[in-house]
Amino acid sequence: MEARAVVRHVKMSPRKMRAVANDIRGEPVERALASLKLAPKKASRIIAKALESATANAEDKSGGDVDVDELVISKIYVDGGPITKRWMPRAMGRATRINHRTSHLTVVVSDQS
Repeated sequence: MEARAVVRHVKMSPRKMRAVANDIRGEPVERALASLKLAPKKASRIIAKALESATANAEDKSGGDVDVDELVISKIYVDGGPITKRWMPRAMGRATRINHRTSHLTVVVSDQS
């Protein structure tokens, strides 16, 4: 049984979020939440919240029959979202573009490893 949670338009670059997501891929949910709680990254809070949501979705979807201790992160991936483009003035009348990147996070948990 699979359940998923999607977080869209996170104001963080996908590269920064993937560094945290790759560390917990394939781990049991309890161990992943424990490691995310200790990680000193902004992305770890966002991913932990999405992981808790996916776990709650799994409980709700199964009607309370699923054992939370047996859930494993089967898929977690971070895709790029829309980029907000801004301009910064530079020397001699020039300007450079600043890209504010966003991310879409998808977490899928299942009870099969």
